[in-house]
Amino acid sequence: MEQQDSQSVQDYKHSGDLQPEHKGQAAPLRRGYTTGACAAAAAKGAALLLVTGEAPPSVEIDLPAGFRHTFKLTGGQRSGRESAVCATVKDAGDDPDATHQARIEAAVSWRDNPGVEIDGGKGVGRVTKPGLPVAVGEAAINPVPRRMILEAVSEVLEEHGAARGVRVVISVPEGEAIALKTLNPRLGILGGISILGTRGVVTPFSTEAYKASVVQAISVAAAMGNKQIVLTTGGSSEKYAMAMFAELPEEAFIQMGEYVGFSLEHAKAFGIRKITLVGMAGKLSKVAQGAMLIHSKNAPVDFRFLAKIAAESGADNELVGEIAAANTASQVTDLMTAAGNGVFFEQLCLHACRHCLKHMNGGMTVEMVLVTMKGRVLGRAEIRG
Repeated sequence: MEQQDSQSVQDYKHSGDLQPEHKGQAAPLRRGYTTGACAAAAAKGAALLLVTGEAPPSVEIDLPAGFRHTFKLTGGQRSGRESAVCATVKDAGDDPDATHQARIEAAVSWRDNPGVEIDGGKGVGRVTKPGLPVAVGEAAINPVPRRMILEAVSEVLEEHGAARGVRVVISVPEGEAIALKTLNPRLGILGGISILGTRGVVTPFSTEAYKASVVQAISVAAAMGNKQIVLTTGGSSEKYAMAMFAELPEEAFIQMGEYVGFSLEHAKAFGIRKITLVGMAGKLSKVAQGAMLIHSKNAPVDFRFLAKIAAESGADNELVGEIAAANTASQVTDLMTAAGNGVFFEQLCLHACRHCLKHMNGGMTVEMVLVTMKGRVLGRAEIRG
């Protein structure tokens, strides 16, 4: 899914460069532009071609981020006097965006009724599940991009004194294939990508963008009537979770990444009654320590804590010493597995459940399942708060 950018304009450098969020990245990262901004630019270009008969090489539009940007246009074509098509190629900057270099097209045609009608064409998905900001049955063009398209096209019509309304259809020729690389099918957006963007710009590796996608996934799960969701740290743990909880629908599985506390809070706010966390010891042992943001720079593995749990689980002094001196959580997992100490993993799960419930002030059931890198269950616990 394309990022839902949400940083304020003060965070952007208008040169198009951004400072990296993660330590170790040497050069500033180049920002990009959302599918929503590209759709608005293409629509403005098609409207100009329809009204004036001339295909503009570029157009400038206002971005919600608070500045204007010029988009290059391509593929301008007019069909008589009744319709015109224009396109732009999306530049996602340095973000690993599935829609980077996608061709975003807009067809604008006259209609008898006043105003601007907006719809999606080939490669733009249709919403089939509730919980999204677009109603079921409509094209997956989010509210802010709709407003941007409306404003861009209305500006052209007003400037040239057009007395008729127009219909705008946004298409993405490769959208259906691109959508298979996103979470759209799971969210009930079928047949193509979403036209997204709250600020018009894509921030490379945006934290806020990822968190927004988590909230959207929880919203869809809740709107579909799910009272249990499964939070995982990534693709591998999600694959194992889906096999483990095959009775749950696909939208109940959500990759929370590093944002444990954030995901728990929103799940509770949406009325979810049971949360199951599935992951490997390297990350979920940090939750057992009490960390609710489990990125390595925020929460390193506490080997003294793991040694304490090992001692409480019956490990001998030599093994406890080895765990205290370990370099990785994977090494600890191997040591305790070789010792046949399943109590250790159960205790980690119990500690994690307690910290999750404490973070949310109770009010739901929390389950924790620790798995190996090959999907074998190491430990499992559940607490009702």
